[in-house]
Parts: sequence; C-alpha cells; structure tokens
Amino acid sequence: MISLVIPVYNRPDEIVELLQSIAEQRFRDFEVVVVEDGSSRPCKEAIAPFADCFKLQYFYKENSGPGPSRNYGVQHAEGDYVIVLDSDCILPPDYLSVVHRSLSQEPIDAFGGPDRAHESFTALQKAINYSMTSFLTTGGIRGGMKKVDKFHPRSFNMGVRTAVWRKAGGFSAMRYGEDVDFSIRLKEAGYRVVLISEAWVWHKRRNTLGSFFRQVYHFGQARICLYRKHPSTLKLMHLFPAAFAVGAVLLVLAAPFTRGWSLLPLALLALLLFLDSLRLNRNLKVAALSVVTAFTQQAGYGLGFLTECFRRQ
Repeated sequence: MISLVIPVYNRPDEIVELLQSIAEQRFRDFEVVVVEDGSSRPCKEAIAPFADCFKLQYFYKENSGPGPSRNYGVQHAEGDYVIVLDSDCILPPDYLSVVHRSLSQEPIDAFGGPDRAHESFTALQKAINYSMTSFLTTGGIRGGMKKVDKFHPRSFNMGVRTAVWRKAGGFSAMRYGEDVDFSIRLKEAGYRVVLISEAWVWHKRRNTLGSFFRQVYHFGQARICLYRKHPSTLKLMHLFPAAFAVGAVLLVLAAPFTRGWSLLPLALLALLLFLDSLRLNRNLKVAALSVVTAFTQQAGYGLGFLTECFRRQ
C-alpha cells in the first residue's frame, strides 16, 4: 500500500538507522525505495541486509539534489501512496500504523506530520529541534498547527497519493523550498492536504552550528523564491527573522552609546527562550544552547531572506 522513498547522499550510517526503525514497524504493507544521489560513499552494501526484512529497491543516479531524487524514486514506486523521508529521520514503531489508520478513515490526497527530538540526540541537536519547532521561533508552522490551511507538508515527512504526485508533476527544480512549493501547488489544484499530527518522526537535523546556519540561510533564500512563484503565500511572520537580523545589529551597534541598555531587548528574548526550552526539555544545557540556536536560526534565515531579496532586484 505504501512506498517509502528515501534519497541519500553520503550518509550510509544514517540511513541504516532509519531502515532499522522501518524494519520494526508494526504495519507491514510497504516497500522502501532508496535513491543514492551520486554519493561518493554509497550505502548499497550497508543496506543490503534489510532486503530480508521488507521489499527494498535501490537505485544509484548522478547527483541532482534531493527534489529530483525523490521524483526519481516515485517513478519506481509501486504503492498507492508514497511517503518521502529524509535519511536523518527515525520512525517510531507505530508510525505507519497511524498513517494507515488515518488514510482508512477519510479520503486524503496528501499529508504531512511533525518532527521531534529523540532522547539519544545530542544537546545541540535537541536545541536545534527546539528552535525549528517552537512557537516562539517558527510560530508552529512546521507541523504543530491544527489549521490545515496554514500547514504545508515538508519533505522530511510527507505523504502523497502516488497518482496525485505523478499528475501534479512532483517536486520542481528549485534547490531549496521545493517541498513547500509542491504543497502549495497541490492545494491550488484542489487536492486535500492534511496534517496527521500523530504521524511524527524523530529528526536529527544538523549537528553543528555552522551547518545549521547554512541550512536556515538557504531556507530564507527559498522564501523569496516561493514568494515570486506564489505571491499570496508570503505572510507577516516570514518577515520577522529579517527584522530580527537588522534589529539585532542596530542594537549591538547602539550599545556603546546607551551604556549597554540597548541590549536589554535581546537579553529579555534570550531569557524567554531559555525558560521556554527549559520547560519543554527539562535540561539546562539544552535550554542554554536553545538560545544560541534560536538566534542562529533567526539571523541565518533573515540574512538569507534579505540577500535573496536584494539579489533579485
């Protein structure tokens, strides 16, 4: 019934962990399609043992990025639904059972679910997860909202009826933001897109601040590209990171002239983020790092947003 499509690029250890969690699924009517996106460290040998656990298709292709690789995988999928996952995800044992139950209860063309941090993740990974999912940092737009009109499935955890995917043309050639673009196009075409809040995954995300900054910087760039393709999708909240980036610089520059009082807003925001993360994670180190990752996220996204905005003028 379900085809799990997973693009992978130089992450053989990571995808083994994901496939192990897939092997432990209680719902068994599925196949897995792994698309090796031109990796210099292929995962073919590492994942071969899983062919005894479930139907496994493996394809190697030239590097083209995750979007085209997902489209490639869907071309070879045999399930009624395809679910695309990032290789740095781990599924809880009931994930497919929850998805199957939702699909059996009502007609759904496309769906998505949220992500969480596993207990085994590093403190930094948990802090990054906080900054990407907290209402204070993203407004809950990445899977925490109940309002379907504001929810766009993301490619780390996105399911689509296979026939719908192929009819809609799959992901576009956009390097970043292609998943949101696809979600918007599905909605504009009249397909029913829902959030299955119980169908969550553990998502490792990045493991260094530098790689996280680059990721959110590209997210900010993608927002401008999405605006040019879908002008009505730009919301006030998308401007907040850019305002933060500019405001933070001005407050820091003003500090020598205000005896440091201009830094008070940033200090209060840091305190609010620390307390909120501490409430959710119950860990002082994660809470302290959450301040750093939240500031990194807002600054990176804002700079990417502004750079792309002025570059296209």
